[in-house]
Amino acid sequence: MINEVIKKNGINFGVIIGITSAFITASIYAIDLNLFVSWWFGLIGLAINLTIAIILLSKTKKQLNGVYTFKEAFTTYFIAAVIGILISTLFNILLFNVIDPGAKETVSELLIKYTAGFMQKMGTPASIINENIAKMKEHNSFSTIELIKGCAFSIVFSAVFGLILAAFFKSKTRQE
Repeated sequence: MINEVIKKNGINFGVIIGITSAFITASIYAIDLNLFVSWWFGLIGLAINLTIAIILLSKTKKQLNGVYTFKEAFTTYFIAAVIGILISTLFNILLFNVIDPGAKETVSELLIKYTAGFMQKMGTPASIINENIAKMKEHNSFSTIELIKGCAFSIVFSAVFGLILAAFFKSKTRQE
């Protein structure tokens, strides 16, 4: 049975993470689609989510009077991460497949240009660049199926990340 504080905080912060992620995506969409391929904007989103996760775990540990097992810390984070990822994925599916399907074409083209430029800077042979571009053109990264696959990958990545965070936030055992 999951502790009510853990469940409540996980759900509440999961909704916060999901809404924040959807807001960031909507902001990028409204401001400039080029920001979808901006590495620094991705880092800002990651920093925001990390900050929310740290606040979540700190708050929950405090509400549990400092007694926070590894399992409880992981469970708290994982609940929030899964809910946040699901909300974000649902928003992306709606945005790119219902609201504005044309945006996925534009962002896909931007990703292709960015990738080709990056590969050129790294000295990649033209034949390999052309091969990768052809594969990218065949692949629809923003289809519902691909977004769901990305959701699954994000959940796995979040589980690994949650293990690391749980190790930091668990209560220290006393050895006397």
